[in-house]
Amino acid sequence: MEPTSSLADKADGRPSARATGQGSSWLDSYFGASRRGSSVRTEILAGIATFLASMYIIVVNPAILSHAGIPFSAALSATVLISFMSSLAMGLYARNPILVAPGMGMNALFTYTLVQGAGLSWEVALGCVFWSGVLFATLAMFNVREAIINAIPPSLRYAITCGIGLFITFIGFKNAGFIVGSDATLVTLGSMDASLITFFIGMMATAILVIMRFNGALILGIALTTLLATPMGRLWGGDVVVEWSGIAAWPDFSAVMQVDIWGALKVAYLPFIFVMLFTNFFDALSCFMALSESADLKDKDGNPRNLKRSMTVDAFASMIAAPLGTSAAQTFIESGAGVAQGGRTGLVAVTIAFLFLPFLFLSPLLSLVPGIATAPALVLVGLFMLAPVSKIDWTQFEQAFPAFLAIILMPLTYSITLGIAFGFLSFVLIKLATGKLYDIKPAMWVSAALSVVMLVTTH
Repeated sequence: MEPTSSLADKADGRPSARATGQGSSWLDSYFGASRRGSSVRTEILAGIATFLASMYIIVVNPAILSHAGIPFSAALSATVLISFMSSLAMGLYARNPILVAPGMGMNALFTYTLVQGAGLSWEVALGCVFWSGVLFATLAMFNVREAIINAIPPSLRYAITCGIGLFITFIGFKNAGFIVGSDATLVTLGSMDASLITFFIGMMATAILVIMRFNGALILGIALTTLLATPMGRLWGGDVVVEWSGIAAWPDFSAVMQVDIWGALKVAYLPFIFVMLFTNFFDALSCFMALSESADLKDKDGNPRNLKRSMTVDAFASMIAAPLGTSAAQTFIESGAGVAQGGRTGLVAVTIAFLFLPFLFLSPLLSLVPGIATAPALVLVGLFMLAPVSKIDWTQFEQAFPAFLAIILMPLTYSITLGIAFGFLSFVLIKLATGKLYDIKPAMWVSAALSVVMLVTTH
């Protein structure tokens, strides 16, 4: 919700006294907070709000990447560094109030599809991240977003976000032992032990905090579940033992420059690079569009403000993420938390960037967090990513069926790329069978061809 002063400013068209009081500061002059009906104080508070809503990524991203073989402390250092650098660039260069950090969905694609599913080493997988960033940067610089947007049907774009959300939720349940394998039914509920009960309490507590609109609800849920899990291994047995190893330590840069750039340049890996590019590109674009609509962050033509610069920052963040040792960075929809607090300029992103930095030295403290403590956050993130499902027209079967396949196959096949591949293929085949070739744009033909290559080479 916007501060009262900002609402009053809009009512009479003049900046508030508080805003004009900040007009002499160089921060206000550079970012133009007063001109946008805000103030330096409001921008900083908005940055804090966004940081609290998204700081769970500091723990969750390393936890997921550790399953790919990247050391937790090294992944944490990479997460903090790329979040700092890319958010700072977003604030200073693009001057938009948007956080850029390693994205949920991209880390799942990296770990569970490329490394665990396709058998790539994490170094080669980082190479795929790098090349997807190169292609993203090329698209951003040549400003070809409109042609690509028109090529992929909206129903498939929404479906991919929803499918990744379900996949992340499934991973959360799996990591917690809430869902386990079964010879009779493939999957079933895990044993009702202390670990499962702790996870369930943590999940419900996190959900309640979200419902009550607590700032930083996900990170509070992680902290609460960690506290509940602390005595578990010692009092009730099991695999969850939280070991104290200190509070602070020097950053771990062991994953820096371990990316295998040339090893990723194989024909068999092209579909993975394309899927990363596609997912990151549309996530960034949809995020910019949503935030610009909700906060009126538009230029004189009604387009998202500084869109080309913002997309360029996002693209280069993906390129830099790989050499640092993490999956691709992307814009965070949680930036809406700061926008709702009245944030309107790049000072919000700069504030967020500097709030990340102290955690560079806290890997021993954060490594205390067990898998069942991050699992509730994964379940809730999956819920948030399901929001676009209402935008799919389920009455139009030729649109709904490919979307349904993409959504359902991601968790059921344990592969994001398989869900996307069958979604694209089914769309093209349906249009061919119904004689609607004009609905298939060149980018969709390329997508379908890459899907076939991926299915043939990896399965």
